[in-house]
Amino acid sequence: MSLEKIDPEISIAIEREAERQRGTLVMIASENYVSREIIDVQASVLTNKYAEGYPGARYYGGCEYVDVIENLAIDRAKQVFNAEYANVQPHSGTQANMAIYFGFLNPGDTILSMDMTHGGHLSHGSSSNFSGKLYKAFFYGVDNETYLLDFNQIESQAKSHRPKLIVAGASSYPRTIDYKKFKDIAEDVGAYLLVDMAHIAGLVAADLHPSPVPYADFVTGTTHKTLRGPRGGFILAKKKYSKIIDSQVFPGTQGGPLMHVIAAKAVAFREAMSQEFKEYQKQVIGNAKTLAEELSKHGLKIVTDGTDNHLILVDLSNTGLTGIEAEEILGKAGIVLNKNVIPFDGKGPKVTSGIRLGTPALTTRGMKEREMKRIAEWIISVLESPHNSEVLGDIKSMVHSLCRQFPLV
Repeated sequence: MSLEKIDPEISIAIEREAERQRGTLVMIASENYVSREIIDVQASVLTNKYAEGYPGARYYGGCEYVDVIENLAIDRAKQVFNAEYANVQPHSGTQANMAIYFGFLNPGDTILSMDMTHGGHLSHGSSSNFSGKLYKAFFYGVDNETYLLDFNQIESQAKSHRPKLIVAGASSYPRTIDYKKFKDIAEDVGAYLLVDMAHIAGLVAADLHPSPVPYADFVTGTTHKTLRGPRGGFILAKKKYSKIIDSQVFPGTQGGPLMHVIAAKAVAFREAMSQEFKEYQKQVIGNAKTLAEELSKHGLKIVTDGTDNHLILVDLSNTGLTGIEAEEILGKAGIVLNKNVIPFDGKGPKVTSGIRLGTPALTTRGMKEREMKRIAEWIISVLESPHNSEVLGDIKSMVHSLCRQFPLV
């Protein structure tokens, strides 16, 4: 019997979501479209299997085939990122970070990470997150003129606070990160170095962003952003840390692993080894650069004056619009992105002075520089006429037309 008959409400909601994804420009930097193979794997019989523990050491019987799958995911992750060790069980990037904190810190220990208002992440010590509740968090930021990472400030903060762990990585930083500088600072103060590369894992896999693996004690990531895989997390580390990390993923912070998701992660790592994937990542960056340049030409202020990766941060302070207003208005025109704080933002995370745009999903659809120029023009038109329903309607129609030219497979 079909889902449509068993549960029509869920069936309708799924179909409408599919229509939304097909018919809008998804420009949220942390979203992407997975391959049909990954969708099929996640919808497979693997969802039935409980497999607490690790390959060869499970707490349930009948794990001989899921052991093969998890070992493949581990081996492929290690190969893609040239790592000594990998754990592919974390359900998310935040839970991957949690396992590192629990394994190598005690409650009350000091961490030093990027201020969330400057581009950091909730799980890097925010007071509203477990990481800020359990640990004493101090924050570094960007230079107040260039908006680039201020390594003099980072070094000064590290020497002042003597953290046990330094966290590098961001959720809205558009430039290349120098991991060697972070490693030198961490070594100087005797701290562990954790790099959260959730956003840029795909770029690192394609050798288009420096890898943190040679420098960091621990690297966490997600498979669902630039890596173009299922929603989930993973951990890479030096082999000497493997037992502690394994024990803090399970049983420390999680129960049974999601074997259907781990299988999908394995497929994503396999896809990341292909030449097609490398070309895709080059286009992601090319599209982001073109989009940033075009928006800047039309008068929008781009934080750091450009991008080195997949995302763009736009300062709306000269438009008269807040981030939440721009997100809502652009959404009405079929352009989906998110409000975002910018460095030294006075409006707070619920309103914000900026928006964040990303190119991974558009690039997966096959769009290139020519389409980015058109999209930039549409964004400008909407922001210049935010209350003109005719303009919004015309652009929404053009968005639908463009989406039909680049259908989802």
